[in-house]
Order: sequence, then structure tokens, then C-alpha cells
Amino acid sequence: FMPQQVRAKFDPWLDLPVHCLVGGFVESHSHRVETEAGTTRNKLLKRVRRGWMWNQFFLQEEYTGSDYQYIGKLQSDQDHGNGLVKYVLSGEGAGTIFVIDENNGDLHATRRLDREEKAFYILKATVVNKRTGHKLEPETEFKVKLHDINDNEPQFSKEVYTGSVPERSDIGTSVIQVTATDADDSMYGNSAKLIYSISQGHPYFSVDPNTGVIHTALGPADMDREQREHYQVVIEAKDMAGQRGGLTGTTTVNISLTDVNDNPPRFTQSKIIFRVPESSKSGVPVGKIKATDRDIGKNAEMYFTIVSGDGMDMFDISTDKDTQEGVITVSKSLDYEKKPSYTVEIQVQNIQVDTRFMSAGSKDMATVRIAVEDVDEPPLFDKASYLMEVKEDAAVGVAVGSVSAIDPDGARSIVKYSIDRRTDMDRLFNVHPGNGSVFLLKSLDREKTAWHNISIIATEFHNPRQSSHVPVYIRLLDINDNAPTFATVYETFVCERTKAGQRIQTVSAVDADEPSAGHKFFFSLAPEGTHRSNFTVRDNGDNTAGILTRRASYSRRQQSVYLVSVVITDGDYPMQSSTGTLTVRVCSCDRDGNMELCNAEALSSSPGLSTGAIIAILLCAIILLMIVVLFTALKRQRKQEPLIISKEDVRDNVVSYNDEGGGEEDTQAFDIGALRHLDTVATLEESSKHRRDIVPTDTLLYPPHRRPAPATSVREFINQRVLENNCNPAAPPYDSLATYAYEGAGSVAESLSSLASASSDTEQDYHYLSDWGPRFRKLADLYGAEDSDFS
Repeated sequence: FMPQQVRAKFDPWLDLPVHCLVGGFVESHSHRVETEAGTTRNKLLKRVRRGWMWNQFFLQEEYTGSDYQYIGKLQSDQDHGNGLVKYVLSGEGAGTIFVIDENNGDLHATRRLDREEKAFYILKATVVNKRTGHKLEPETEFKVKLHDINDNEPQFSKEVYTGSVPERSDIGTSVIQVTATDADDSMYGNSAKLIYSISQGHPYFSVDPNTGVIHTALGPADMDREQREHYQVVIEAKDMAGQRGGLTGTTTVNISLTDVNDNPPRFTQSKIIFRVPESSKSGVPVGKIKATDRDIGKNAEMYFTIVSGDGMDMFDISTDKDTQEGVITVSKSLDYEKKPSYTVEIQVQNIQVDTRFMSAGSKDMATVRIAVEDVDEPPLFDKASYLMEVKEDAAVGVAVGSVSAIDPDGARSIVKYSIDRRTDMDRLFNVHPGNGSVFLLKSLDREKTAWHNISIIATEFHNPRQSSHVPVYIRLLDINDNAPTFATVYETFVCERTKAGQRIQTVSAVDADEPSAGHKFFFSLAPEGTHRSNFTVRDNGDNTAGILTRRASYSRRQQSVYLVSVVITDGDYPMQSSTGTLTVRVCSCDRDGNMELCNAEALSSSPGLSTGAIIAILLCAIILLMIVVLFTALKRQRKQEPLIISKEDVRDNVVSYNDEGGGEEDTQAFDIGALRHLDTVATLEESSKHRRDIVPTDTLLYPPHRRPAPATSVREFINQRVLENNCNPAAPPYDSLATYAYEGAGSVAESLSSLASASSDTEQDYHYLSDWGPRFRKLADLYGAEDSDFS
């Protein structure tokens, strides 16, 4: 192939004609004609492949003409201009976007192309013989590239940017970077060379023309969030390196100044007055004091303190975390009569201080005056609680102590006293209503109750609603009014063979009294047993005593039990004493002094039964109870004997049925409609009429394969059932009752009810029972016999 412009030259080395194509490549065959010595010879020569290529065409994008856009011309060496060659185009867009003139090889674009959509197209071309359709040359591939023009404006990555920078930042502080791109070819001219500029936002911000980084343009004094917080900046990006004729894209940047702690808090008022009732308890709020801070967030957090004033000890102040207000509260009890007002100096400052913008002493002061309001207060006792002491043997009416209360108000109302009886249920004490003296109403006993806690009420005489309580603790002082006694009941034993002076028991004592110097007990043998006693008492000096033997042998046959009387005396004033008895039993012992055998009375150290005996008795009682229950259960489950065991065993049997029907209105007792469907009834009863306890030996009246004709009426149905039961040995037993809910016109036996015969004294004739058939024969034999037969 060759293009439209052809330059022909000869290669001096190869002596071959060369076809130079602009941007193309030629590979073909040709003939060379040589004349040598007057003789013409034809030689076939092969063309050599050239080292330079022609594989691309160029086409400008965005063509706006009405005709097809001409790209170039393809020409083959096989085209001799005789019209036998046909050019064929294939590849991307062939036939739609690109068309070729099959006769002369002219290549055109049929429509407007955009390089940003597709930068190049790959096509193939060949030539064929129109007559034979054979390819004259192999396919050649080439590209059609689009030349870029500046037809795309710069586009930012975001339509709206958001940035922030701290207030009072220095000039040139970086805020945010914006980025734009251009779809044009950056390798071709300056179509994609962008320059940034700021069109809105002067004089506060600037932008780097090459990087798009936005900086602050004013100093710290001009960038104050409290004056202006939000800024809107418009940034432009222009291609063609910012030259005239370039395209421009814009974006908006919203910039906010973030807060720094550059403002101290300020009180809204420098002098504040609050009022508080004198009855306010500790922790009760008095009022709230407010301060403002132009900063926000943590930079506006503050705290309040009381720095001076006569109310520093009477009031506290704290900070409400939610509202950032100072809350003044009562810390101590107030008294209008003592001091009616207080003045305090309150200071406020930030919790966090930025020393770049504020000094550490940036604070504000306010003066607060707190007026105490007078209220009608209840009487006030001179003590929070009272402790009184009285001897337990004090006489009724003796004063225990006194309480005192006054009205703290200026009126000084009269106060009267009383005892809260809920704290003195036994009414042991009383109080004088005028002077508050507490005295006894009943005798006291320290050994029963050592402390008494009561509550005394003080009430204003003219306003009973104003009252107060005070606890009074009364301690009873001990006196020696109880004699000491043995600590426990002592019982011991002595061996028949022992030695004199042998200790057989150590005893101790207890005393309900509590002397201040502690207990001191003395033990001695009772005077009446001193001369004839078989034992002696030795005081150990430590509130214990030992019981010793006086002789070397004892006989349990002569005397098995000795009672030793011991006198116990305390060491307090007035001295108290008592006599305790120690039981000593005489027993036989082994060589080591261990008891072996005593008398029966000595063995029964405690009355009553032993644990083993009690358990045995309980087990016997449980076994007897189980036997009774089992016997009762077996008796209930025992089967009843038949009414008549044999024909010879004849007795009167009365079976009582306590079920009473509902009369004619009772439609649930029996379904008479079942008798209307006799075929069904006959089928159901066929399986239930046989006795389960008797195997039939005779031939049934009606074998299973032969059934009587269905009855046409209720009467015939009943007659058939009676006949079957009379003649069938497998029918129910004689003592069974078959009930048919139908009454005919009459019966030869008339009524069998005993209702009419209950009051009759006449003799009954039962011979007619023999005429009723074999079913009533047994009944006729029973009732037809004379009384003498049963005597």
C-alpha cells in the first residue's frame, strides 16, 4: 500500500524502485527489466522489507463539518488503475465510523469523534480481485489516532469541600487542599495544564496556584471565631496554564474556624442578692449564679469558688456540669436571731486555660449577699442527747435528771415537756411539763434491764405543731442485791476406797450483780454440817473451791448418797450469801479410781427414758399403724360372695339401687329410637348376648348363619328376645336383669312391683310363677315353698 503522496526514488545499492509512504509501510513484489547485449531477459526479484513503518493515521477530534472527514488514502502496488482491484476495510468501527472507497482507497470518518471517549482505533485493510475475490496482498493493520483539542473543562473531585482551621491561626496556615482534573490529553499542548485561583474568599484565604492548597491570608487578630465563624470560598481551576481561551471549573469550600480558649468567663451580674430561710438544712440550695463564656465546648467549662466574706464557713458553691452555673448551698445551720445576713465574694475561671491567648489569672469576681429569713422554729434542746444515771434501788418519784429546751425565735414562747410513750411502753418514767425534770414512776431492776432509752418531746405552748425530740439514755447503777449461787448443778461421786483429803469436785459461782471492782467469792462448809460432815471445802482464792474427802473409805450399802452444803459469800457491800448443795454418790471403782458400779438411784442420773427406748417405741407405733392401714385396704378390696352359692343355699338378698330416673321428661336415660331400627339393634346385641363365663354346649336357637326375620314391631322384637333368652343356655345368668323399655297391652303376671303389697297382710300366692316359663322356675320354687321348709 502507499498513500496518496508518493515519492519515487531508486536505491543505488539495490537498484530497486522504492515507494516511500508517509506514515506507512510497503511490502510488495515487482519486476525489473534488464537489457544485456541486445538481449531482453526477465528475472523475478523479491522486494526487500523496509526498516520504517507507516502504521498510523491522525484525525482531529470534534469535527463539525457536514461532509465526511477525510483521513487519508490507501494504495496498493497491485492497483494498476484498471478497476480490477477492490479495497476492503475491517477492524474497530469499520463500515460504521470509518469507510473506505473500494475503488480508490480513500478513507473517511463518518461522524464526530471524541478523544476522551476513545483515543485511537485499530483497523485492517487489504485488496482483493473484483473478479475472483482472491486477496492480492495480505492484510495490513494500522491505527487511526485522534488529535486532542481543548474541549473539556477542569472538574474538581468534590462539588463542595468542607474544611476547618483554629481561630487566631498565623498567616499561611494550611486549611485544606482541593484537586481538579482535566480529561484532555496532558501530552498534547497545555490542554490539561491547570492553574488554581481564588475568586471568592478574599482577603481571608489564598490558594496555591499549582497544588490547590488553601491557606489563611490574615493574621491572628483578624481570624476570630467569636466575630465570624463560617466562610465560603470559591476556587477556580483553569486549563491552558491559565492562558486566555482556557476552560474553567469551580468548586465551593466551606471553612469554619474552630474554637480556642481565648475568652475568660464573665459574670452576668457583679452584685447578687439571695434569700434563704433559717430552717434550711445542710445541702439545701440557696440560689444559682451565672457566668458566660464566649468560647464553646471544653473551652467554656468553668468552676466557681468562694474566696472571701463572712459566709465562707456557712455556705458552699459547686458547678452544675449541665448548665455551667454556680450553685450556692447551705453548709451549716443558720440562725436568724444570731446573724440575719452574710456576704461572700465568688470567683469564676476556666478549668482549662490556654496560655497562648490568656494568662493564668484570667478570672472574674462577683459579690453575693445572702439574707437569712426568720421562720417559726421548734424548741431547741441545749444538748443533742442526754445521759442520766440512777441506782436500781431508787424509790419511786426520785428525780433521775432534767432536760432543757428553749424557743429560738424572738418571741421566746413557753416550752412544755412530755415523754414519747412509744419509747416508754411500761411507763417507768415521767417528765415534769414545766421544768423538764425526769423522775421514776416504778421501781427498776438492773438485772432485768440495765439501760432505758426514752425520747422527750419539747412543744411550744402557743403552737403545738412546733415540737422537737431529744433522746435520753438512762443507765441503772448496780447495787449488791443478789446473792452468789453455784455456776451449775453439781453432782459427783466418791469411791468406796479412797484416801482422806482426796479432791472429788471443783465448784464455782456466779452473781447477777456487777460490782465495779469485779466479783470476789468465798466458799465454806455450812455450819450445821461442820462437825459431822464426811467432806470438807477448801477455798482456792480464785472464785473456785475444791470438795475434799475427810476419811479413807465409804460404804454404799450403808449410805449411797451424801448431800454437801456449801455457803457462798460475795465480797461486796452489803454482803450477800447463799447455800448450795452438792450431791455426792458412793460408787465402786477400779484401782485407777474409775467408777465401775453405783446404786440404781446413782445410775439414774436423769429422769425419763433413754433415746434408744424412745426410738424403739416410735418404731413399734409406726409398724402397728401400717398393719392397721394394710388390713383396712385388704378388707375393702375383698370380693363379695355371690348372692346364692348353690341351689341349696337360699337366703334373702336385697339389692338397693338408689338411682331414680327423670320420668317421662328424661330423654337421656334410654333412646327409644334405637328400637325403631331393629336390624341395627339385632346386630349389636348378637355379640353381647353370650355369657363370657359359660361355654355353650347345646346348639343355639339361631345359629350365626341363620337369623330370624326382622321384627316388624316393638312387640315382636321383645318376644323374639324373650324366646332367645329362654332357650339359649349361653344367655346371661339367672340373677341378671334385662330391661326393655316397652310395655305391652298387658301381662299375665301383672305388676311385679312391691309398692302395692307393702301394706298388705294377706298371704301371697306365688304358684303362678310356674306358668311364666323356665326363666322363672327357680323363683317359683323359692317363693312357693312353705315357711316350715326354712325352719
